[in-house]
Amino acid sequence: MKKIDEKIFEIEVEDIKEFFKFRDKDSNKGNFGTVGIMGGCEEYSGAIKLANMSSVALRAGCGISRVIIPDSIKKSVSPFLLEQTLFLMDSDSKGHMVFDKEKLKLALNKLNALSFGMGLGAGNENAKILEEILNTFDKTIIIDADGLNTLSNMDMNILLNAKGNVILTPHLKEFERLSKIDIDTIKKDSINLAREFAKKYNIILLLKGDTTIITDGDITYLVKRGCPGMATAGSGDVLSGILVGMHGYNNASVLSTATCAYLAGVAGELAQEKYTDIAMKASDTIEFIPSAIKYIRNGGNL
Repeated sequence: MKKIDEKIFEIEVEDIKEFFKFRDKDSNKGNFGTVGIMGGCEEYSGAIKLANMSSVALRAGCGISRVIIPDSIKKSVSPFLLEQTLFLMDSDSKGHMVFDKEKLKLALNKLNALSFGMGLGAGNENAKILEEILNTFDKTIIIDADGLNTLSNMDMNILLNAKGNVILTPHLKEFERLSKIDIDTIKKDSINLAREFAKKYNIILLLKGDTTIITDGDITYLVKRGCPGMATAGSGDVLSGILVGMHGYNNASVLSTATCAYLAGVAGELAQEKYTDIAMKASDTIEFIPSAIKYIRNGGNL
């Protein structure tokens, strides 16, 4: 681990090998957790993205992946699901997910980690759903995309009493909305501002960028893996899929979160070697997750 200062470190491959131990021969799917991918709406069904996220979660090693969507998009999402399970929430006249406390309880039942927000849209009851999740779900919750937009319009202090471990994964514009600090200011002092935000709200923050910053307000890790080919729609969804998949069987920590960013970055680099920085798309990164795991297990060699 490369030391930047007393509490800031750059992640190197040897630091994260422990997360990729070989599994016992008598392992079964129950050993590696059940995770949920919650999102989608009629306007932004994101059928392939939701399916890809779920596939990524399985590639990242979880045992079972559950896709939780409004029933308005069942027909568009179902054909893309193979190994995943499906849970339907009710939807309103505009195809957005609606809040139903009992159904939400069933959707979250036995989950070890949840990713919330992809393609959720601007539903009227998003805040109610997120509030209930934060108040009741006692495992790891990754909030991304429209989940972050929903959170930015809520009282952020709700995070202070969250039952589970919260990981926020904003890019700069999303972090601007969350922190109410303009992007230019963030760019000038991103590490310190990320640390202050994470400490203030008692969360793990993963701030995306050419150097990804992962911090809980105390320890900060920097991940400098990735490539220009990853600058394409859907790359954030791939990262969220890795995050939820790996936290199906790992406790949430700053290091486990940084490990997910490192894995995504290496997989993206390998994908770019094959597809080029111009022709690469986000789903290509998924193809190279197994190779990236081998790379990490072998200490940086394929």
